[in-house]
Amino acid sequence: MLDVLKDLWSFLKERKKWWLLPVIVILLAIGALVIMSAGSSVAPFIYTLF
Repeated sequence: MLDVLKDLWSFLKERKKWWLLPVIVILLAIGALVIMSAGSSVAPFIYTLF
């Protein structure tokens, strides 16, 4: 997992693709939200956002 983050960071740094960083962070946050709410009673409220 750490190697993937290192490769991603070096790609962003070398290619000057800094605009990708917010996109990646938002996708990770949405993924974490869906995973954390999958088994809880909050799940029906989260799925109405999508």
